[in-house]
Amino acid sequence: MTYEYRILEAAEVAAHLRERGYWGTGAVDVAEVSDGNLNRVFVATRRDDGRSVAVKQALPWVRVAGPSWPMSPTRAAAEARAYRRVTAVAPETVPALHDYDAQNFALIMEDLSDLRVLRGVLNEGGGYGGASTAVGVFVARLSFATSDFGLSSAERKALLAESVNPELCKITEDLVLAEPYLEHEHNHWHEGVADLVAAYRADTALRTEIADLRHTFMAGAQALLHGDLHTGSIMVGVRDGAEVIRIFDPEFSFVGPIGFDLGLYWGNTIAAEARAHALGRSIEPGAELARSWHAFESEFRRLWPDRLDTFFDDAYLDRFLRRVWSDALGYAGAEIIRRIIGFAHLSDLDTLPDPVAASRRALTAGRELILRRTTLADPEAVGELLTATGTPAVIAGRRQDNSVEGVRQRR
Repeated sequence: MTYEYRILEAAEVAAHLRERGYWGTGAVDVAEVSDGNLNRVFVATRRDDGRSVAVKQALPWVRVAGPSWPMSPTRAAAEARAYRRVTAVAPETVPALHDYDAQNFALIMEDLSDLRVLRGVLNEGGGYGGASTAVGVFVARLSFATSDFGLSSAERKALLAESVNPELCKITEDLVLAEPYLEHEHNHWHEGVADLVAAYRADTALRTEIADLRHTFMAGAQALLHGDLHTGSIMVGVRDGAEVIRIFDPEFSFVGPIGFDLGLYWGNTIAAEARAHALGRSIEPGAELARSWHAFESEFRRLWPDRLDTFFDDAYLDRFLRRVWSDALGYAGAEIIRRIIGFAHLSDLDTLPDPVAASRRALTAGRELILRRTTLADPEAVGELLTATGTPAVIAGRRQDNSVEGVRQRR
């Protein structure tokens, strides 16, 4: 499909703001701050009082590739829709959305340029602050409000219809949940993990579990998701002496399995732990996973009495949360693996002086999380697993029995 609309340049942003009812005729300074792969982002600042906003526009192609890689700009509508849904239940966790121009696929948003990307903070040895708790609350409130527990049947069907995001879902299905386990031109890795790459591709038990996670992603329409929730989509900082956390870039948003958002975040925290361990920093394996899970579970249980359909009793809630937990562990493992041998890697590992040991540590943890996701009972068990997978013998890729019976025994 061909999209014809005005693609903004920096010199046109001030006029665009005025057309959308912002800031009158005063002088405005505009700077492009585009950083991600897909979109263009500008910061516009008024000269008279220093007030600023961000203007983000989805291009009809991938920004870093140009027209040779076309992509629907309707992802901007998915992002705007997600912000509005979250703003209704957890406004403190996302940037304020001031305006969405559907004709030009452009959002006017809170300027976050005074904050820092969490991944960068962690890479430099900083801490999470309250980010993991904020992630848990964000996922709990958004998922409850947009699930069968928080919406009527008619409302849910309307949400499903409006939240279809096939192009970006296909990217996830391929890049996260298929390609790393195949011979594919997108994949690349450090030579020091080549043996694990070959082993994972030949691992039929692992392949079957990934197929299960892939199908759950495709068919498990539980609630509206962020769809790309990781340490690179969280901004942190301080304003007026108070911690500020903003979760942004939900353009992959769609209705899917709740555990997916949690799992992506967990996978990235585990990669960050592997980096910290390689640099000799003190870590508590699985600590941020535990914080986000406890925040999610606590908040979801708090909301539970407000469910619309009380046929779902408390015993069912326990079963439902166990399913979310196991799904999240599986997606965490898949995220780790794809970030080391797939298309899009992590600066957490790639910028290490020697990324191989940390990559092997993370890859080993990723595989175990996938295979053991239904038997790891709680965050403490995951912490023990992550500690065990950090031992030299396991990182080195010791020989394991990958038969069905062997996998069953390890589980």
